[in-house]
Parts: sequence; C-alpha cells; structure tokens
Amino acid sequence: MRILIAEDDPVIALALAERVRSLGHEPLGPVGDGEQAVAEAAATGPDLYLFDVEMPKLDGLAAAAELTARGLGRPVVVITGVDDRGLIERSVATGAGAYLTKPVDTRELEAAISLAAARHAELEGVQAELAQTKQTLEERKIIERAKGLLMKALGLAEPDAFRRLQLAARERNLRLVDVARVIVEQQDILESPAAKK
Repeated sequence: MRILIAEDDPVIALALAERVRSLGHEPLGPVGDGEQAVAEAAATGPDLYLFDVEMPKLDGLAAAAELTARGLGRPVVVITGVDDRGLIERSVATGAGAYLTKPVDTRELEAAISLAAARHAELEGVQAELAQTKQTLEERKIIERAKGLLMKALGLAEPDAFRRLQLAARERNLRLVDVARVIVEQQDILESPAAKK
C-alpha cells in the first residue's frame, strides 16, 4: 500500500515512514501540515492516509474531510499525542478508520492500517450497494411510467403492456429500461390528437 504520512514533527514523521516501510508499505511524504497533505494526496493518489490530528494550517481530520469532499476519500489512520474522548468521537464522525496515540508501536500501526483499510472497503461496498439500489428504483419508475403510457394509449391491461415492453426489448436487443425510456421520452406520439388539445 502507498501510505501518505502527514506529521508536523519531523522526527516522528521519519520514524512513522520507517515503520510503514518495515511493514512492507511505501511511505509517501512525509508532509508537515494538512494543506500539504491535501496537495500531496491530490498529486500522488495514495491508498491510505496516516495523519497527525494536530497540525498547522489544517488539522489531520479536516484534511481527511477535505480529501473526501474532493472525491479522494481513502482509509484514514489518525495519530495524536492527546488521549481525548472528544477527539476520538470527532475522528469517528469524520470517517477515520483507526485512531492511535503517540508513541506509535509498530504492531499497533500494522493493526490500525489493516482495520482502516477493512472499514473503508466495507463502507465503499455499502455505498456501491446503495447506488445500485437507487439506480434500480429509478429504472423501475421509468418502466412503470412507460407501462402506464402504453396502457392508456393502447387500451392494454397491465400484464399486456408489460409483455409488449418485454417483446420490444427482446426484438431490439435492448434492456427493458432503455425501451421504456424511449417510450417516456416520446410520450407525445402515443397521445391521441384529442388528448393534446
């Protein structure tokens, strides 16, 4: 994995880079503040963010949120020198997958990277499933609308209108929703001249 490190203390940053390398990952950076982290992430496209919470200009959580807003959301491991319950809750709220306090142990870092990556993959799976469900619902609405238009224009019963859509899709080697979309877009053709007045 390519892991972007953002830490304002250069000694800690170099130690983190060495630990990341020892775990078989490629460290990117390190950078010293949140603004640099956002710029570096946009330029290099890392697989995971390892961000200190307290940095100048833009803190690690704000940088991670900014990257997500730009479509560059990745698994996030946050590191802090302060054990603060409010900070943990803020980390969870901004989508951090794991939270470590300094000094960072190599085994804890390895577990945090794995946990953050797994949580991020799970979230992406849920988001993809939600997008698919929304698309299916929208397609179903179009099919129902086209079916209704056929029923009204041709005096068909619902099963007959649906069979007509299916037959048209099969004959044209198109998806049912594509045929339905054409019918909905061209609905004025189906309306009788009297209905248009």
